[in-house]
Amino acid sequence: MMKRRDFINHVLLVSGGLLVSTRSVLGLSIPAKASIKGTVKASGKGVANVVVSDGFSVVKTDRKGRYEIPYHEQASLVFVSVPAGHAIPHENGIARFYQTIARKQRYDFELTPLQQDDSNHKFIVWADPQVKNEEDVRQMLTQAAPDVQQLVQSFGPDALVHGITVGDIVWDEHHLFSSYDKAVAATGVPFFQALGNHDMDYNKGGDDASDDTFQKLYGPTYYSFNRGKVHYVVLDDVRYLGKDRNYDGHLSEQQLAWLRKDLAFVPKDHLIVIGLHIPVHNAVANNQELYDILEDRKVHIMSGHTHYNLNVIKGNVYEHVHGTLCGAWWTGPVCGDGTPRGYGVYEVKGTELSWFYKSTGHPKEHQLSVYINDSQDEKRLIANVWNWDPEWKVEWWADGTYVGTLENAQGFDPLAYSLYLGKELPKKRGFAEPKETEHIFTAPLSPEMKSIKVVATDRFGNKYESTANVA
Repeated sequence: MMKRRDFINHVLLVSGGLLVSTRSVLGLSIPAKASIKGTVKASGKGVANVVVSDGFSVVKTDRKGRYEIPYHEQASLVFVSVPAGHAIPHENGIARFYQTIARKQRYDFELTPLQQDDSNHKFIVWADPQVKNEEDVRQMLTQAAPDVQQLVQSFGPDALVHGITVGDIVWDEHHLFSSYDKAVAATGVPFFQALGNHDMDYNKGGDDASDDTFQKLYGPTYYSFNRGKVHYVVLDDVRYLGKDRNYDGHLSEQQLAWLRKDLAFVPKDHLIVIGLHIPVHNAVANNQELYDILEDRKVHIMSGHTHYNLNVIKGNVYEHVHGTLCGAWWTGPVCGDGTPRGYGVYEVKGTELSWFYKSTGHPKEHQLSVYINDSQDEKRLIANVWNWDPEWKVEWWADGTYVGTLENAQGFDPLAYSLYLGKELPKKRGFAEPKETEHIFTAPLSPEMKSIKVVATDRFGNKYESTANVA
């Protein structure tokens, strides 16, 4: 996020026998040993204990709302960690909590106090909108955004809701960032953004240079904010390797150092929610370093990237790998694992979190699909419970009689299999393929069975059901 800008490097030019800083050559007026300072105010009064950072230093405002940060030559942005009890500053839904470091030394921030307690609130997670062309944009604007708008309206006029998009906002076509912005504006919800591999600038240099466009549009690639007793952190775990489109999952040491400083200001009993692009549990090379920093916290990680839905629990960390807003790249109604196009919906009550997956175009109750498969001379029940985790219970009935509990197994979703298997399918983007998943449930069916019902009960006691006729 905070990148080396060549014109403010420690490189010195020899001119007329004098050592002249490149900062002087380019006319930047901030002295080398200066500091950045300012005030955070709300309703005209300074706000104490607000965390302010440039991505390197992390400080708190004093009782009058004043802060001061030692100037760092690699810092390009200064930003506030929006405190609990204050509205999220935004411009048509795009969060604006930062300022670009330029020629001045003073950066003041104005916050707006909320008129209600924010201990209870909701948030939405979009993974991979990943629009490539105007047809993708059309679907995002006419299907995804209105779905969110309708859901938010159902929460009531006083609900506090924000969104986090966990990367791959676009699919390399940077002129379409403005279309994403329109979709966000249409939801009526302020959104924070994380960087995805398809949001980067390629072939401009190394990892530091790959974030230029993102930073100009959305600000820092790692930062934090607060609502109630939840501390939200957005991280950049996509490392560009400096050639073509090569990247890997990695968290920079500078970013991890910043995170340690940031969390030092957060009470240990607060819930930590982290948004990033690449799943941490299996695809971030130095994930153990992150786990070590978080070891004494209650943590939920929100990721995307994979175009399938998966829940992974590792000790104190629950990672939600989200099905995507675009499904299988805007080609059909489901992702490769059968998870419908959609997004995560989360409700906070104090430090307790509950959630469900919202399928675009379907009611909240649409949480599983049931199929009857009669291949291989045997009829089988196949149920896909896409947001399953080990605390769920999946049961079934045949012709009104309770049969028992279904156990999860690796398998394909029949709809995804029929839509995406093979180089010719789907016609729009033939690289999309069905994906084996562990949230499949199956059982053999007897010849006399006529109708099937499956009931899935989530970890919060909510029951969802789906039925199918055998014949």
